[in-house]
Amino acid sequence: MNFMKAATRIAAGTLLVCFSSLASAQNYPSRPVRVVVPFPAGTATDLSARVISQQLQATFGQPFVVDNKPGAGGSIGAMEVVRAVPDGYTLLFSSNSALSSNVALLKNIPYDPNKDLSPIAGVAITALVLMVRPDFPAKTVAEFIAYVKQRPGKLSAGYGSSSSQVSLAMLNRMAGIDVLAAPYKGMPAAANDVIGGTLDFTFIDIGNAMAQSKGGRLRPLAINTEKRNSLVPDWPTLAETLPGFDIAAWVAVAGPAGMPPQVIETLSTGIAAAIKTPDVTQKLAITGFAPMPMKPGQLKTFVADEIVKWKQLAKDANLEAQ
Repeated sequence: MNFMKAATRIAAGTLLVCFSSLASAQNYPSRPVRVVVPFPAGTATDLSARVISQQLQATFGQPFVVDNKPGAGGSIGAMEVVRAVPDGYTLLFSSNSALSSNVALLKNIPYDPNKDLSPIAGVAITALVLMVRPDFPAKTVAEFIAYVKQRPGKLSAGYGSSSSQVSLAMLNRMAGIDVLAAPYKGMPAAANDVIGGTLDFTFIDIGNAMAQSKGGRLRPLAINTEKRNSLVPDWPTLAETLPGFDIAAWVAVAGPAGMPPQVIETLSTGIAAAIKTPDVTQKLAITGFAPMPMKPGQLKTFVADEIVKWKQLAKDANLEAQ
């Protein structure tokens, strides 16, 4: 008899938890949402996260608060989300670094993007730009390669993301040059050291590249995608000199594994609507992004494919996991 009473209480408690979770999912979001960006403020990922978060706040009537947690190529911020309660109130807004390419570049990555995160929505795609100081002697990619070849091991470059790291390594391999590479917590920091003369060149996102070029602080040589970008159609691509050079970067939203499907669907729908908003599209374009809308299932497949792709890119660039 006591056993039956205990079993009844447990069953009732389980039902109560289930109904409570369902009600919570149906009322989502009912309080502020933390949006973890695993890179410093001012990076392309950070800027795009703020654009989307602002629109989501307007849509849902709750604050979507960006929280920058840089370090370890985005892994520190990613782990903040992996460890979070999977209720939709802690999200990861990241570039391909934390969501795919870290698997190829970090030897002891503490999480599995395929298993430890819930794909929510694709957001946007962009390119990186090879940037030098205005007084750098080379004016074209061909001149740049010739100049660097004459000074093996004497020039230095910085990278602040997996995309910039692989771009630099690929440039070394495909152009047959020897450059000292220095890691940074974000691309803006590397750009500042090029401006200050500590570094000779770097790869930065196209949004920051446009701003630096307009201000006369840095000069673009080429973008790292196969086709020219409509935002800067006069800027050549590295592929025009080095055929096959094509390394795009992208941003997407994920959450902890085990999130309620209804919450994932609510967020995915809200993000897809945000991307279509003319104001958001314009703001993303200013930061160098083109829309890349994806539903949860599409993003899951895309991330899995990207992990395979980045492993191959790292291998092609002779990069060993660190």
